[in-house]
Amino acid sequence: MGSEYKEASLQAGEAEAAGVASGLGAGRRGRLERAGVVLALLGAGLVAYHNSFLGVFVFDDLPHVVDNPWLRRLWPLGEFLRHAPVRPLWQLSLAANYALGGLDVRGYHAVNVAVHLLAGLVLYGLVRRTLMSAPLQARYGGGAAGVAATVAALWLVHPLQTESVTYICQRAESLMGLCFLLTLYCGARGAQAARGGGVWYGAAVTASAAGMATKEVMVVAPLVMFLYDRVFLASSFREIGRRRWGLYLGLALTWGVLGVELVRLGQARLSEVGGDEYVSAWEYLRSQPGVVVHYLRLVLWPQPLVLDYQWPVARTLRSMLPAAVAVGALLAGTVWAFFWRRPALGFLGAAFFLILAPTSSILPIADLAFEHRMYLPLAPVLVALVLVGHSILRALQTWPGEPIRRWRWLGGGLVVALVLLLAGTTVRRNEDYRSALGLWRDTVAKRPHNPRAHHGVGVELAASGQIREAMAHYFEALRIKPTYVEAHTSLGNALAAEGQMAEAIAQYSEALRLNPTYASAHNNLGNVLLSQGNLDGAVIHYTEALRLRPGHVNATYNMGRVLALQGNPSAAAAQYSEALRLSPDHVGAHYHLANALAAQGKLDGAVAEYSTVLRLSPNVVPAHRNLGIALVRQGKLEEGITHFNEVLRLDPSAQAHFNLATALVMEGNLDGAIVHLREALKLDPAYETARLALQKLISSRSK
Repeated sequence: MGSEYKEASLQAGEAEAAGVASGLGAGRRGRLERAGVVLALLGAGLVAYHNSFLGVFVFDDLPHVVDNPWLRRLWPLGEFLRHAPVRPLWQLSLAANYALGGLDVRGYHAVNVAVHLLAGLVLYGLVRRTLMSAPLQARYGGGAAGVAATVAALWLVHPLQTESVTYICQRAESLMGLCFLLTLYCGARGAQAARGGGVWYGAAVTASAAGMATKEVMVVAPLVMFLYDRVFLASSFREIGRRRWGLYLGLALTWGVLGVELVRLGQARLSEVGGDEYVSAWEYLRSQPGVVVHYLRLVLWPQPLVLDYQWPVARTLRSMLPAAVAVGALLAGTVWAFFWRRPALGFLGAAFFLILAPTSSILPIADLAFEHRMYLPLAPVLVALVLVGHSILRALQTWPGEPIRRWRWLGGGLVVALVLLLAGTTVRRNEDYRSALGLWRDTVAKRPHNPRAHHGVGVELAASGQIREAMAHYFEALRIKPTYVEAHTSLGNALAAEGQMAEAIAQYSEALRLNPTYASAHNNLGNVLLSQGNLDGAVIHYTEALRLRPGHVNATYNMGRVLALQGNPSAAAAQYSEALRLSPDHVGAHYHLANALAAQGKLDGAVAEYSTVLRLSPNVVPAHRNLGIALVRQGKLEEGITHFNEVLRLDPSAQAHFNLATALVMEGNLDGAIVHLREALKLDPAYETARLALQKLISSRSK
């Protein structure tokens, strides 16, 4: 009996050891499989966005990045945050990009893609853990990794995401989305942890605070976390209150990050839709069902994708009712599923509607529709669709007489094909972002009655010197919307470039009649008055532009130009210095500051500023000429002659030959001076100063 007991014990021990070894092997295989999934997801995302790095700054990138002086000064951090009170984490990330690479667009795209890839990995982890939670373990646990990988892959490569990834400014959406997903993931990890849950809860609160500092949609994250907890983690609301009250207290406190700034942003947005663009809460609400239905259609068929919809207000019952019925049915189904039938499915619907609520409910925002608003809501929709596909596949696998493996291969093949199809569409959409003109033309083709799209085409055409073509688009924008202030201002710029000053003044005046607080119109009207010699009138409008928008770089610079013309170089230099404080790479400010310093006899400072101009823009002829003059005045003849020779290379004018001849005389090279004076007279026979200088040199040589 003793030997039997020993043998039984030995067998049991061997079985336990085998079980432990098997568990260790399974754990190792699981880690390897997850690592493989992570690499596959990263690869899919990089394939979809590999060509996004060539995208240019467009639309809101210009005011928020290219022309934003506050991004130029990351330090001191307190000063930066004082000027970036709204969405500070988003602005901080853009300022960090500028500090590292200036306006090299590739760095901004690299950060955007990295944020998106990280969000996709967090989504994978969240979906996988959710499917392995107690309520879903029996049904989905065995396929949790595959379903989660499918959801994350589709979400990463879906073309609807391009506006949040390739459009640089919409980093606000993707960065907020990453923080939102991290809040849910860390909260779930904390609830499921045997120990160390407090660390995960702290991470969830930190992620929530970061999201609140990125974009206002994050305001619903604590609510979504609470619903997630009740459906997948806790057996009752009482359990949540007993075990995780600290987590929700911390999440609630993160609402304070929005605080007063959320109110300020809301007021600013309401002012954006004021006047003829005012949209009431009721008009906004009744228009949103159509927008939501459009978003859902783009999930299933992501064509056409449009940068700027200018979605019209739903003004008739016929235009509003079908979409309202559809959205109402989805809302009712969500409530029914959450409370009575399928809480997990109800959670997906609740998450979709809650995340969209800040932008698709009663809060009137200047634009009714933008694709980037679907960045996060796309996730619950894809989860629902993939779970439907998973259920169909399971049903097919249990079909009598059908091999299970065949259906698994079919399902996997369909997923791979769909990922490749969506990724290819994303790659094609990224191509549209390689040219601002091309992107705006694409928008006009898809939304021909969009005045902002026509204006965008006009701005890009004007920037490339195609003024007449630009004017045609400005006129079309004003035909569609006669009260379009920006189009009046841009048309004024084009008319001024064509020398039609009276017509330009009329356009600026109309813009200011429509919106007296539009600083750019004041600045541009000041430019026209300055070109006409009306210095006092120019000062009035530059002053008003600076009052309305303190820190307006161009108005500050232009005020310096007026002061210089009024014979006050020291005051002009102060304005140029302020412009450079706001925008350190402003070539015009460096050049005119150099002129002002030279006029005051401050040659060292002038030489430094001219040198900066040429570092930023090496072919500026007046900078070479004036730097040469300043160097000659300092007695640095050889250096001055080098710049005069560069002027001759770039612009072989009579004046350039004369300046070089003057320096050569000072150097004692009279033969060389005579050669260049003769060249000056060949180019301009009436150049009397050169003629007299040549005669004097020849006379002195003959003595």
